[in-house]
Amino acid sequence: MDLDAVRTFVAAADAGQFQEAAATLAITQQAVSKRIAALEKDLNVRLFTRTARGTQLTIDGQAFLPHARELLRAEARADASVRPGRRVLRIDVVNRRIAPAVLLQDFYRMHPEIELDVVTLDADVNAAIAAVEAGTVDATFHAVPAPSRQLPDAIKAARVIDEPHQLLTGPRHALANAHAVTPAQLAGHRIWMPGLAARGEVAIYYDELAAAFGLTIDVIGPVFGNEALLAEIADSPELATLVGERSRYLWPDSYDLRRIPVRDPAPVYPMSLIWRDGNPHPALIKLRDHLDSRPADAPGGEVWMPKWGQRSASARG
Repeated sequence: MDLDAVRTFVAAADAGQFQEAAATLAITQQAVSKRIAALEKDLNVRLFTRTARGTQLTIDGQAFLPHARELLRAEARADASVRPGRRVLRIDVVNRRIAPAVLLQDFYRMHPEIELDVVTLDADVNAAIAAVEAGTVDATFHAVPAPSRQLPDAIKAARVIDEPHQLLTGPRHALANAHAVTPAQLAGHRIWMPGLAARGEVAIYYDELAAAFGLTIDVIGPVFGNEALLAEIADSPELATLVGERSRYLWPDSYDLRRIPVRDPAPVYPMSLIWRDGNPHPALIKLRDHLDSRPADAPGGEVWMPKWGQRSASARG
């Protein structure tokens, strides 16, 4: 159905005169008459009758009017769903408990007028980049290790997060009462991260970390979810895991889990915002400006990063 003709019909019905409808739509009265005639021909009914005072809806016109208004509302919703600046900004955060989700929440607190759709694609960096390139999402947060650093020409990435680690232990673990631990102190302890082998660039990072400090990272076992992992760690004198400093995990008070900073050096997980060059969404520009203006989140003192993270240090912000 010709939506311009539908819009003209609604304007004429509201105005009661073709001449006034023409003025409202900034077209000629002849154009109004032609559009109405074409719509009547398409519907095979008369929509208006002419009177001395102008035009009047027929019974069919009265029946069609509410549906015509709904068609125009649907058009407006469809337009807003895809038009940059009017549609929702869609950002992939991989996991709602980790640093990117926390930073997005901070951004939204500062800009509550911006509509955000926070999604979790559960994809590695290459699949996430493909989603950005295809327009499935406006941006994603990922580490970008080699060889993935060879980004498509249309894709841009900027380092925006350097997240330190914490050791998460139960109350009976040997390191549970430490104020901080070094990577060297973690050697010989079982760091449990089931399912890590399937986690793309995250696995690449932890492989390099383990090799650098002789760590034992146990990736064996089924993945029952974070709640099951936390329960196991709380009850074990041997198991521990590594979490990001800004990550959010909740557990019952009875677990008495401990988050212990890892320092000297502090292992840092470098993460980038990835977006499509030329994406005009104004909220994406605001998000990039917000991330650029943040103070550096890497800890003071000595820092350890994977080799690919060191090479991308100049890209921070």
